[in-house]
Amino acid sequence: MSQSLLMPKATAVWLVDNTALSFEQIAAFCTLHPLEVQGIADGDVASGIMGVNPVQNGQLTREEIEKAEADPNYRMKVSEPKVRVAAVKRKGPRYTPISRRNERPNAIKWLVRNHPELKDAQIMRLVGTTKSTIESVRENTHWNAANLTAMDPVTLGLCSQIDLDLEVKRASKDAPAQAELNEGTTLMTAEEALARATARQSSDGEGGFDGDHSGHSASQREEELDADSVFAKLKSIKTDNDE
Repeated sequence: MSQSLLMPKATAVWLVDNTALSFEQIAAFCTLHPLEVQGIADGDVASGIMGVNPVQNGQLTREEIEKAEADPNYRMKVSEPKVRVAAVKRKGPRYTPISRRNERPNAIKWLVRNHPELKDAQIMRLVGTTKSTIESVRENTHWNAANLTAMDPVTLGLCSQIDLDLEVKRASKDAPAQAELNEGTTLMTAEEALARATARQSSDGEGGFDGDHSGHSASQREEELDADSVFAKLKSIKTDNDE
């Protein structure tokens, strides 16, 4: 039978009381021994169990019962369920076959080398390992570090390509923001700041001025931004203040 029968003894009680099926047919359908079915008919077995109608719960049809009653050699089959319930995913660490557990350090080395953006928790989900093992492989302190070879965990059968791509996508989605943050906190030298200010002034002068202002020459703008002239003016101001 492709489907398992719910409450086989209770079903056998109902079939004994409500059908003309033989003990062998009921035993084959309910996965019981024929003597056990005979004991149910005699009242020696399952005396306190209430019968369950398999037709009402959708595991047997009237046509199957009638066909079996007409042919003692016919064996009834459990009906296919109309609604299939998805299997509940088992939570917990990924199970790795014993034959492949020795390959996990090689997979960790491959992930650390090719996807440094992955967090330890993501590697643990992909390979089914521990944080201490990941740290030992990353720091090259693993007991078998000399013999480790970086190998793709998908090729080793430790995870699927879909799972790997999903974890990499999760790890890299914040990478642009982080790079932008790092660039914003970098200090520039005086020459770089002056060059950037000059470029900004030049672009503003080309697109934002008209009329008489457009006649200002580039030499005048450079003179205004010349560092030597600025320092000379500061020295003259300081001398006047001292006098």
